[in-house]
Amino acid sequence: MIVHFPISLLIFAGFLELFTLNKFNHPLRPGIRILASVGALSAIGSAVFGWLLATNEEVTGQTLDIHQWIGFASAGLSLVLLFVLRKRKLKSKTGAIKIYRTLLFISGIGVGLAGHFGASLTHGEDFLTEVLPGGEDSEVPESLTIDLATFTSELSPDQEIKLVTNVRSVLAHNCYKCHSGSKIEGELRLDEKEFVFAGGENGAVLVPGNPGESEMIRRISLGKNHDDVMPSKGKLLSKDEIKLLTLWIEKGAPWPDGVAQQSIYRAAELAPRKPVLPTSKPGLENEIDLWVDQYFQQNQLEWSDLVDDRTYLRRIYLDVIGLLPSPQELEAFENDSNPGKREIWLQNLLNRKDDFAQHWMTFWNDALRNDYTGTGYITKGRFAITDWLYTSIRDNKPYDQFVKELLNPNDKSKGFIEGIRWRGTVNASQRTEMQAAQNVGQVILGLNLKCASCHDSFISDWKLEEAYAFANIFADSTLEVSRCEQPTGKMAKTKILWEELGSIDSTAAKAEKLRQLADQLVQPANGRMYRTVVNRIWKQMMGRGIVEPVDEMDNLPWSQDLLDWLAVDFVENGYDLKRLIFQIASSKIYQSQSIAIDSPEKLMAEDFKFQGIVRRRLTAEQFSDAVSQLATPLFDSVEVKFRPYELIPEAKTELPFARAALVANNSFLTSLGRPNREIVSTSRDTQASLLQALEMSNGEKLNKSLEKGGVIWAESYPNTEKLTRELYVRALLRQPSDKELEVAKKAFGEKPEATEVQDLLWAVFLLPEFQMIY
Repeated sequence: MIVHFPISLLIFAGFLELFTLNKFNHPLRPGIRILASVGALSAIGSAVFGWLLATNEEVTGQTLDIHQWIGFASAGLSLVLLFVLRKRKLKSKTGAIKIYRTLLFISGIGVGLAGHFGASLTHGEDFLTEVLPGGEDSEVPESLTIDLATFTSELSPDQEIKLVTNVRSVLAHNCYKCHSGSKIEGELRLDEKEFVFAGGENGAVLVPGNPGESEMIRRISLGKNHDDVMPSKGKLLSKDEIKLLTLWIEKGAPWPDGVAQQSIYRAAELAPRKPVLPTSKPGLENEIDLWVDQYFQQNQLEWSDLVDDRTYLRRIYLDVIGLLPSPQELEAFENDSNPGKREIWLQNLLNRKDDFAQHWMTFWNDALRNDYTGTGYITKGRFAITDWLYTSIRDNKPYDQFVKELLNPNDKSKGFIEGIRWRGTVNASQRTEMQAAQNVGQVILGLNLKCASCHDSFISDWKLEEAYAFANIFADSTLEVSRCEQPTGKMAKTKILWEELGSIDSTAAKAEKLRQLADQLVQPANGRMYRTVVNRIWKQMMGRGIVEPVDEMDNLPWSQDLLDWLAVDFVENGYDLKRLIFQIASSKIYQSQSIAIDSPEKLMAEDFKFQGIVRRRLTAEQFSDAVSQLATPLFDSVEVKFRPYELIPEAKTELPFARAALVANNSFLTSLGRPNREIVSTSRDTQASLLQALEMSNGEKLNKSLEKGGVIWAESYPNTEKLTRELYVRALLRQPSDKELEVAKKAFGEKPEATEVQDLLWAVFLLPEFQMIY
């Protein structure tokens, strides 16, 4: 209260003073005088109480120093302001009025800044932005990247380095807000080796070899509401993080000298590489299969059988255009005697420009954080790229040109690098220039710069100054480097992330810098960019990337040769995304039996062995469109926010419903996994959730579609057997089994009611066979 009181009074007094600039003797004058006087007295009191509080809590550090000096200076100015108010007659003295107003405005700004740094001390440096999308530390791993079971015996030098690196990462993400160079509570720093072992005001925080006697382990293991728990604010350490720190101390808390300076992170090669294809084999005409076959031989794995026509047709329809094939299309496909029919039908789907574009809009909207409604669009703090994006996908724009138009944009494509201008105060790592650097790095280069946007990264070798140098390319004027929200006084350089790709003229205007960046990033020499995009498309089609996560392209791929070959082949064949999709979907491995993975952890494990296409759940949009195909349209016309035929007249579709990719986000789509597109999203959570269960069982939108669909189906098929057979054929592309038919007849009798058909539709929609891409 004593902090916020002077801030509010002085700032409000300054605000009201603006209304009196043309007439000092304004009716507001008595109120302003009272506000300014009380605010000034409170500011002086705040400085005194703040000094006493800092002394008692024994907090030190750079943030505290800045907070104290600004607070004392503001208190001094407030004292002078009080003197001017009480001793000077201001009514007719122009000079005195100027002095008074200057003191009032500067005092208001001063107590505001002092309050900001004070809140940083008490609530953390990101207290203003941690609630914003992307404001939280997105670098905190959900699970550890190492298997602790491998550290049971005596540690090798490499294991010591790996262990302490993970320890440093945990400390950085959980402890540095209060125990680093910028803020030192309890005389304890945990950001460097000598300080960790020196301990704090109460002595050592760890006893090497004895975690049970280590104060660090005791504190982090306490319950959330305990007075001594650490961290005292924010979320507690996970069980895995506590196990990691315990193991580290148990092993003697190894911290090899110089480990902080050593590069212990894998860095992928930048340059392209085209390995020589393995020797051709009968039945493996697709080059992808030659690489997969080589991998299978190296890992003693066997090929699985090819799927039947029904499974393959459903798979390519959903993967390429996002729709279910009709029974008539399946019949025609099965009766096609052409030995190359799979490739022919696949190419025909790729040629359905608008069906293809409307499906792949979902993928690119997620990645480029483009949406139809949301934060910033109304206030012009954000710009949609929908028209440009749809046309680019529909026309199969070469990917190098696609990227160039994102980086060196026109009015239609500028939304990606313009980012979101958040209203109010934002931290330095969320200013639009840094958003552009982070998003270009993540989406186009498979690189995570978020940690390095605030401080030197703890998960890679990227430094704060390198992130700012890259962000400077997107700036109208030179950026000042801020470390953990504190200006350093150092101006950023202007550099591309890899000098091998060229240089950026730091004196050029922003438009010219963007042109240079676009030209340099898309050149074939940037093998990383093309590995990133082929890896993304591979994951979209196969269920798991060659590298995972797809935004961390420095991680080890399960087949370096396949990844490198695909990237170079993509460049050599005109940067053609549709050709890449055809190449993957026509391969033997894509046509083989799918693999069931029962947990995301196994899919992301370091020792993952690729065995084939991963069984996947339908996306929110695929499921919605399937329901609209079979029951009644899920979405009303008013929910459609983008109509392609208004942009391209010939794009009008024959579908009798609105595609889910074209509607604004809503609770139904959110529950099924559509992300908030205020941040980049390159992977969706595919695990079932309680929210999904509630929406699927009692959600208004699905229930309305089922109710209307039940009536239509009951009127069209008054016989239970005919209705059941038709529904199974259209939904699952097969006839119901005798048991399934018997259950339907027993439940509905010979003539089903509309409400009973509604239940049958719902039961079919919940079948794994319907919800999965096999």
